[in-house]
Amino acid sequence: MVTEFQEALYTLLKQIPPGKVSTYKALSTALSSSPRAVGGACRNNPYAPQVPCHRIIASTGYIGGFMGDWGRDSPGEGQCAKKLELLKGEGVEFDGRGMLVDKGRLWDGFTV
Repeated sequence: MVTEFQEALYTLLKQIPPGKVSTYKALSTALSSSPRAVGGACRNNPYAPQVPCHRIIASTGYIGGFMGDWGRDSPGEGQCAKKLELLKGEGVEFDGRGMLVDKGRLWDGFTV
């Protein structure tokens, strides 16, 4: 079962163009919520990858988490490796520390 909050979030996620990323903070601001709530809803996204939760990163530019796995110690391992691969396929690259290389890839043009 998907909650109203999740539906609202998933609607916003579908607005992020391929080749762009947004942040947990930008989404939480658009939804008048918290970054943790956004992360929890992304973690439970039953529509991935059609609803692209992989396009959400930390506001610092860090790769963040994916499917409940936060890339804290080794961003290229575990579930975060899948996230990095999906984003690389869209032209979004991260350095060896898991930081976004091109800040021009950040997007926050949400229509609520």
